[in-house]
Amino acid sequence: MTGTAVAEVLAELAALEDPKARRVNEKHGDDHGVNLGKLRAIAKRLKTQQELARQLWKTDDTAARLLAILVSRPKAYTRAELDAMLREARAPKVHDWLVNYVVKKNPHSEELRLAWFADPDPVVASAGWALTTERVAKQPEGLDLAGLLDVIEAEMKAAPDRLQWAMNHCLAQIGIEHAVHRARAIDIGERLEVLKDYPTPPGCTSPFAPTWITELVRRQQER
Repeated sequence: MTGTAVAEVLAELAALEDPKARRVNEKHGDDHGVNLGKLRAIAKRLKTQQELARQLWKTDDTAARLLAILVSRPKAYTRAELDAMLREARAPKVHDWLVNYVVKKNPHSEELRLAWFADPDPVVASAGWALTTERVAKQPEGLDLAGLLDVIEAEMKAAPDRLQWAMNHCLAQIGIEHAVHRARAIDIGERLEVLKDYPTPPGCTSPFAPTWITELVRRQQER
């Protein structure tokens, strides 16, 4: 894809900029004002274009990076590329989409999980925890679940927000998926009280781990 085409895509994104949407997004740390439904529609039209994805990423524009993720070929990235991209992805939405839409589908995901899990940067570490949570749910063989609970018990309460959120999700997933660890997971959540008072819209499940675990297990048992 030519540089002109990249410029055309950027112009299209700029035309979709909505000040009201930007104000809402900035409250969550995302510096863009493009409706995500419209952004997904552009991605659907463009289809997978790996070179375009790389060029859009280089712009350092949040909306362009979100689009880059959607038109990427996840398996085409090297481990080094994904490591660099994650460290550059400071907007929460870019970070989340990169992990969920690209890294999880990349053959280097397990190597990156192990490398990021213990990273001193809490934002990078949160990606390692997100990948660990995926394994807790889908491929727990080889994971030390009791050891994960030990780390959560010792470190989650004082962890920075995004790392704390990722650790809390892992705690809940262990409790939901693994009955043998459920009582301990609920007990840790009750004692640490992380996200206990998090405002939850009607009809949504609270992210407070004991409530989350209990509700999801109840739904599983009703199936």
